[in-house]
Amino acid sequence: MVTYSIYSDIGNRETNEDSVGEKHNENAYCFVLADGLGGHGRGEVASSLAVRTVLDSFDTGGTDPEFLGKCFEAAQETVLREQESSRELSDMKTTLVVMRIAAGMIQWGHIGDSRLYVFQSGKLKSHTPDHSVPQMLVASGEIKEKDIRFHEDRNRLLRVIGAEWGRRSYDLSEPVPVRKKQAFLLCSDGFWELILEKQMQKTLKSASSVQEWMDSMVAIVKEQGAGKNMDNNSAIAIWVTQD
Repeated sequence: MVTYSIYSDIGNRETNEDSVGEKHNENAYCFVLADGLGGHGRGEVASSLAVRTVLDSFDTGGTDPEFLGKCFEAAQETVLREQESSRELSDMKTTLVVMRIAAGMIQWGHIGDSRLYVFQSGKLKSHTPDHSVPQMLVASGEIKEKDIRFHEDRNRLLRVIGAEWGRRSYDLSEPVPVRKKQAFLLCSDGFWELILEKQMQKTLKSASSVQEWMDSMVAIVKEQGAGKNMDNNSAIAIWVTQD
């Protein structure tokens, strides 16, 4: 059984450049989140294009073993094509994170600094690494993982949808089997930078439903963002359990 909660908030910005979406049928589920870059609404165009492209791809090939790679490639092609149609849209870009559940397996992919967190039996197991300058500094040992949230170059992304790729720029996970007590969180940086991983885990352990988990995390994000110029903040929380 799959239950989920979807949340998106404009924060203190003029436009919500985050886009979120979900589709499912009797055979599969698809969850997608994107955080647009470019300002003045252009990021909103890029993120919505990417999300719509992924969900359209799910309609026609949601159970295809190569679905994830194909939908990232399709999103890239769609955004690049739209960039060429208008000078106003030429700089728009977006992050993208996608998760697919099908045939008893779960797989995800990402590009940029929107994240997917993986929890098992109430404990955080992993999260996707950002494609950003601070993440690169973590990899080289110059800073610690916990320093990413407050690093001065936190918003400098190295890979996104809408930038030319010399090679494949998105990352795909290995498929994992559906198990009891699995939980996942897809979220934009405006969400995860205002809630620590230990808080995600604590609220997960105390929640009786996926909606309660989301509500508890949103309360922390809003409390931590109060009085600040809050970015758009969006998330999709998912519980996967076997009957």
